Amino acid sequence: MTTIKPRHHHLRSRIAGCSVALAMLTSSGTHLHAQSIACMVTGEPITNLDIEQRTKLNFLTTRKQMPRQEVIDQLIDEKVKIREAKKFGVDPTASDVDQSFAQMGSRMRLSTEQLTKSLESQGVRPETLKARLKAEMVWTSLVRGRYKESLQVGEKEVNAAAQEGGEATKVEAFEYKMQPIVLLVPRGAPPAAIEARKKEAEVLRERVQSCEAANSYFKSMQNGTIRDSVTKTSAELAPPLREMLDKTPIGHLTPPEITKQGVEMVALCSRKPTTVDSPKKREIREKMYTEKYEAKQKAYLAEIRKAAMIECR
Repeated sequence: MTTIKPRHHHLRSRIAGCSVALAMLTSSGTHLHAQSIACMVTGEPITNLDIEQRTKLNFLTTRKQMPRQEVIDQLIDEKVKIREAKKFGVDPTASDVDQSFAQMGSRMRLSTEQLTKSLESQGVRPETLKARLKAEMVWTSLVRGRYKESLQVGEKEVNAAAQEGGEATKVEAFEYKMQPIVLLVPRGAPPAAIEARKKEAEVLRERVQSCEAANSYFKSMQNGTIRDSVTKTSAELAPPLREMLDKTPIGHLTPPEITKQGVEMVALCSRKPTTVDSPKKREIREKMYTEKYEAKQKAYLAEIRKAAMIECR
């Protein structure tokens, strides 16, 4: 016996089927919109998804909502920068970009995995940040490489700017040539062993009166080492060490200090008067370089962007 289903049952089935199809179509349309091309830059696309992702990244880093057109301009600039850099062989590998990504995480005291998860929790793909990092890397390298000579800041320029501001251009300082010395102490050694090593260091301070003697003695010493000489100016040393070196006679050793490696001293080989840039002069030099760089990169970008084929919908 054949069972005839009521017509209203068929109608419900058709409505349900249409609802599923409509939902699928709506979902597909949203995805297609996200992937649709918003701009073409010399044959390379910028999608709506790219714009959406960069907008989120910009908000995450600045806490400001950037207008859509500014985001598009930012992405266009990066496309032309990367394309121009490739012409001159500036093309970092994926490994280079990954390393830059990891370094950013390190500065934030995050591992690569932690930085990735932090971005994803805000709806930002790691690739979005990596794309921005790559553009920054290639552009800085390209501009500095191509315009190295014109970006140099001359001594006369700096002195003139410093004098206009009534600033001293040089400060009196000393240049120290020294050799670090370590009497090794095993990790976990008892306090008595450390104290014995310190007393040994004090005895050696009395015997050593030249860097030649220090090298002869410590290079053949077991559980002790003397490192290669280093030269530092007053401005490069921490105040306590600078004060200690000023009190130490040439050729002698500084008082022993207990560190993680053992008992450390410094052999002072020479101390000569010198002149170095004042902090204000260094600040002026850095500011002038930054101004030159910004002007050059802005003009260069305008030039290559004008030559690029850019079409936006």
